[in-house]
Amino acid sequence: MMLQTEDKYYKRDFWGQENLKYAKVHFRLEKVARIINRLSVGRDVDLLDVGCGPALLMHFLHENVHYHGIDMAIHNPAPYLLESDFLETPINFHDRRFDIVLAQGVFEYIGAYQGQKFSEIAKLLKEDGTFIASYVNFDHRSRVIYAPYNNVQSFEEFRRNLGQFFRIDRVIPTSHRWHHQEPTRFWMKAVNMYVNVKIPFVSSRFAVQYLFVCSPRTPK
Repeated sequence: MMLQTEDKYYKRDFWGQENLKYAKVHFRLEKVARIINRLSVGRDVDLLDVGCGPALLMHFLHENVHYHGIDMAIHNPAPYLLESDFLETPINFHDRRFDIVLAQGVFEYIGAYQGQKFSEIAKLLKEDGTFIASYVNFDHRSRVIYAPYNNVQSFEEFRRNLGQFFRIDRVIPTSHRWHHQEPTRFWMKAVNMYVNVKIPFVSSRFAVQYLFVCSPRTPK
């Protein structure tokens, strides 16, 4: 599958409404919170949530994770949140560096800016930092492409570009389902919450999304 990009990029008026869809708990957010909490056990961690939306993730993190968020539309201003059009300007949070940078539900909307934004995030990580990126599995057997997406790639294409800027340590399917949507039923959520490996021949067809857990390629 070739890279599909379009010239349409969405601004604050779009994200002001779109973010409200993520004001309620959803499966990917719960799984991301679980991964971050496990990564940060026994230490204080500064986290930057790129494309944080309503910053709901903050409420699922342990107290040792110090949350910061950046988004194009911030509904409830706070000292730890920054409103910024990070397509027009570099991704930056007051020149700070972070132990963990997260970007979930971002790169499907980033179009031709993908490599540039990977580079900017790499500069925000501490030497032993972790970058976690989500990306939809567009190789799914019943692929669904949300109309506003302007950046549609195969798993291999996305991984190849990401690997130019980071060392990819783990690839975690968010869930496996016959239909291209995250689970909502309790038992399906319970089963998928603990599947943390990419399964050969299975994930490529049935993984709904992926989480890429990365580290810096070279020490800063």
